[in-house]
Amino acid sequence: MSNAKGKIEATKDKLVGGVKEKVGKVTGNEKLELKGKLQHKKGELEEKTIDMVDQAGEITDDIAEKINDTIDKDK
Repeated sequence: MSNAKGKIEATKDKLVGGVKEKVGKVTGNEKLELKGKLQHKKGELEEKTIDMVDQAGEITDDIAEKINDTIDKDK
């Protein structure tokens, strides 16, 4: 899954989960409230994971650039 699709899915889970949680609270439906909380949390975790993967990619790009620059200086 691409990062854009992943972020959309994470946002969807957060929004839908929040709605389910609120509907569950209003209607007194404990199961729906819990499902909403879990779905919302899932979206938050997905979003954080995607951000971490993006950061790791940027770090490896920076390292590769520095190594290439060092090798180029030695030529």
